Amino acid sequence: MVFSIISSLVNGVKGGVSAGLKGTGDVGGTLVNVVKNVTVTTLKGTGEFVAKGIDVPASIVKGSLAGVADIGVSVVTAVKGVVNGTVEGFVEAGGSQDEAVRGAVGQSVHSAKELGLDVGEVAVEAVKGSVEAVGKVGGDTVAATKEGVVAALDAAAEVGGEAIASVKEALTAGVNGAKEIIEAIKK
Repeated sequence: MVFSIISSLVNGVKGGVSAGLKGTGDVGGTLVNVVKNVTVTTLKGTGEFVAKGIDVPASIVKGSLAGVADIGVSVVTAVKGVVNGTVEGFVEAGGSQDEAVRGAVGQSVHSAKELGLDVGEVAVEAVKGSVEAVGKVGGDTVAATKEGVVAALDAAAEVGGEAIASVKEALTAGVNGAKEIIEAIKK
């Protein structure tokens, strides 16, 4: 039952993002708004996803990245916009900032692995996208940075292999404050 709901959510988002981006000249500029609007519409259309405890932000990211890939856009360059739109839409629709950041960033790292992408590069773009979105909705960007870094590291640990080292290195180099967050986690 829950699997079919998740599957329909992912496929619905994929279709909505693909349709919203087809024929668009400036995919990067349009992407955040398309994903945000799909997120808000999905959440306002049904509360059953949240009620069933489904990781809605992760499902939206997974569907959005699949939709982006369908129209032939580079997924790595789209990650920041997808995460930004997901987090912004989820928070605007009444979801919690932490849940939005954790789900969107974590799924980005998992999707990077599934799609054969550089997990470190994707983690950096996902954290940056989530922090940018939280800033737009008036949330706590410092907390979002910490939540994003922790979510990326947790997802990298689940992915296994070289992912954790790649993500740590990339976050340290590419995200302001990540080095301090990573060092604090070690303690």
